Amino acid sequence: MPKGLIAKKIGMSRVFLASGEAIPVTYLLVEPNVIVRTKTKERDGYDAVVLGVKPRVVRTRKGKEHTKYRFQKEWKVETLEGLLPGGEVKADAIPAESRVSVCGVSKGKGFQGVVKRYHFSRGPMSHGSHHHREPGSVGMREKPGRILKGKRMPGHMGSDTITVHGRPVVVSDPVRGVLGIKGPVPGPNGTMVYLTVESSPESK
Repeated sequence: MPKGLIAKKIGMSRVFLASGEAIPVTYLLVEPNVIVRTKTKERDGYDAVVLGVKPRVVRTRKGKEHTKYRFQKEWKVETLEGLLPGGEVKADAIPAESRVSVCGVSKGKGFQGVVKRYHFSRGPMSHGSHHHREPGSVGMREKPGRILKGKRMPGHMGSDTITVHGRPVVVSDPVRGVLGIKGPVPGPNGTMVYLTVESSPESK
């Protein structure tokens, strides 16, 4: 089986353990991942499968139709046995008690100042102060006479590709196609994320 899946973030809740502890959980909906194509050692130098979700039919100018997938992702595999193009991979590929890494795009927050973007301390808010939420002095001396790259200043915030590692799978419901990942997951509800198995119960 491939070591990953494409899933959709659907929201957060909490799960009570047998000890009574409540832990936050992010629920992911796993639609059947279609094996779009495979890669082999003889042709590509390594074995891998490319999974896709949300298919749509595209018609060319010559009238031919072919299927395209809105989201695709490649994962390396140890063997291609049983993995044929057109097959499906479902939520049961990632059992409970596994540890996965989750890759997604964080929420976009637009153009923000340094207080929100980098947690700068603001100036006094009393009457007469002319320094409230400004970054302060950024000038340089004659040498080098410019602002160095990487200076923390106002700018675009969010919409970054973020990967979180070592997240345990608390809930695995193959019937409904739902996975519950402990803790938060990058991105707003409704976005697609990529799961990669780091360790499984069988490997422990």
